[in-house]
Amino acid sequence: MAQSLRLNTTASNIANIDSVSGPDGKPYRSRQVVFEATQPAGQPGAGVAVTQIVESTAPLRREYKPGHPKADKSGYVDMPNVNPTEEMVNMISASRSYQMNIEAMNVTRQLMMSTMDLGK
Repeated sequence: MAQSLRLNTTASNIANIDSVSGPDGKPYRSRQVVFEATQPAGQPGAGVAVTQIVESTAPLRREYKPGHPKADKSGYVDMPNVNPTEEMVNMISASRSYQMNIEAMNVTRQLMMSTMDLGK
């Protein structure tokens, strides 16, 4: 579930990469998922849970667009602080983690089924 939420957050960041004005009238700010271990590392059943989703404090991008309605006196527009390279890395990492978790669950299920077959 944690990686699924991470994927959704990354997709939202990419979708809003050019959103100069959100519902609050301000440019969109990149959001990141914060994880926390559910049990001490190395313990059986250890995993992660999402504790919060935080907005990035990185500065907004400034682009020169003199004809834009949101441009300041100098012709610059504050754009979202979404870094497409970082977002693609996040998406690939979350996708692979999600895939590995599914594979681990499948192997566990297969081992349980094999163990039950031994008892027959």
